[in-house]
Amino acid sequence: MRVPKTWVPLIAKKVVDDLLVKKMIAPKVAADELLTETEKLILEELMVEDRVNDEVREILKKYTGEIEKGRLDYRRMFELTKKKIIEERGIVI
Repeated sequence: MRVPKTWVPLIAKKVVDDLLVKKMIAPKVAADELLTETEKLILEELMVEDRVNDEVREILKKYTGEIEKGRLDYRRMFELTKKKIIEERGIVI
């Protein structure tokens, strides 16, 4: 995640406040619940890349021997595998 977790509540509050001020939403739940759910959504989206990176690491564990022997470049394989997963799933990072 490229944004520190400590920023998520601040970002969520700014987003919710702006939406309310501009009357773009009419919440049907309490403000604190709206804020909590917004924080969860933002955090979930920010963690998508972390989950993809973890998956790529697991996939590349199969090729540890080849990488250690110098037959494969880990960094290159990581980027190619990550790119393939992102394209296959239509993920926006």
